[in-house]
Amino acid sequence: MKQLNHRERSLVSLGAALASNCVPCIEFHIPGAKRSGLSDREIEAALEIADKVRQVPARAVLETALSRIETTPDETADSVSSECGCSGSDPTFGCDGVT
Repeated sequence: MKQLNHRERSLVSLGAALASNCVPCIEFHIPGAKRSGLSDREIEAALEIADKVRQVPARAVLETALSRIETTPDETADSVSSECGCSGSDPTFGCDGVT
């Protein structure tokens, strides 16, 4: 397998940083992308593409949330988990730490 060059690694890093919503990663990788020879316009284009890719699952989550509003609890009771999944190993807390 061919190794990625510095520019290619920078593009991948920018995409991953944006996809993970990590501000410190973005702040770290943009200067690195410039050092690797990418122009501001190339960096901007890469971020725009990464954002479009990131929006696909985000849109699906929003659509799921909105569809749940339109159903009654009785209609969705069988398909809804008793845990949100964000709580790690403690099922008594939701993602906001509230029981």
